[in-house]
Amino acid sequence: MHGGISLRGTWVLLTGILLTTLVLFPVLPVQAEEELCCPVNEDIERTLYPANPPLQGEDVKNLQAELKALNYYDGPINGVYGVLTQQAVLKYQRNQQLKEDGIVTWQVWHSLAKNLEQPVAKTNQLPPPTGELAIIVDTTKRKLTVLADGKPYKQFNVACGKPSTPSPVGTWKVVHKATNWGTGFGSRWLGLNVPWGKYGIHGTNKPFSIGSYASHGCIRMHNSSVEQLYSWIPKGTPVYIIGSPFGVPGQGHKRLVRGDRGSDVFEVQRTLKRLGYYDANIDGIFGYGLETAIKKFRKANGLPMDNCVDRKMYEALGL
Repeated sequence: MHGGISLRGTWVLLTGILLTTLVLFPVLPVQAEEELCCPVNEDIERTLYPANPPLQGEDVKNLQAELKALNYYDGPINGVYGVLTQQAVLKYQRNQQLKEDGIVTWQVWHSLAKNLEQPVAKTNQLPPPTGELAIIVDTTKRKLTVLADGKPYKQFNVACGKPSTPSPVGTWKVVHKATNWGTGFGSRWLGLNVPWGKYGIHGTNKPFSIGSYASHGCIRMHNSSVEQLYSWIPKGTPVYIIGSPFGVPGQGHKRLVRGDRGSDVFEVQRTLKRLGYYDANIDGIFGYGLETAIKKFRKANGLPMDNCVDRKMYEALGL
């Protein structure tokens, strides 16, 4: 047990799932660092500002909730950037010695996150782990575990991908590291070699999202947590993201069409290759090669001729 978090209760389950993941998703070779320099599929903050009519949205609700948690706002959490919210922002900017203009830039978001994270930041800090390091992310429990020589060293709460944008289940490696990477990524970024998109482990300016399915596929951590992780983890460290390749449990399988990308496409490719229908790269990208394999499989199994993966084809594949 480290940092007040008990690991024994989840370790047996993680070990079994990890063994399955290693079979289904072999480690891919490290890609060139330049290919993973821009996480285009993740969280970019919108700048909020006084307007008529007022700006509205989930980001305003997040702002109101964060200001309320810090005792700057006592109005409704209605997602409307109205007068009460503006007054709370001005008060916060004044007390934090920020530019007092009512405009919520990424610097304001970052400041809010830092103040909200104080209880997390004060948790017991451990020395760097030694030995062979690895990371396991359990998307079903929204937990990230650091392994040292195959044993759990420390566990962190994380946020994973939403049902519409699930995290990339599979076996990857850290191929890029950066500090203060962008407006929505918190203070640290560890990029992964996922072949169908730009994904990584990073901080967040939305600390209330930790523990939920909230991201565009990346793994979010508290900034204080990812800063600790960042100092421990070198490039080349394996990262095992475990869970269903078909997204958040209970959501059902997505109908796949040409142009789709993700763990679900990766799994269909892997299965069709095993069955002898697919001979191109297993890269999680639905292109011409997969489309051809799907048509062959559907014809051979008496399915209606189509170029998609629908419920009947999933059933025929045993998925």
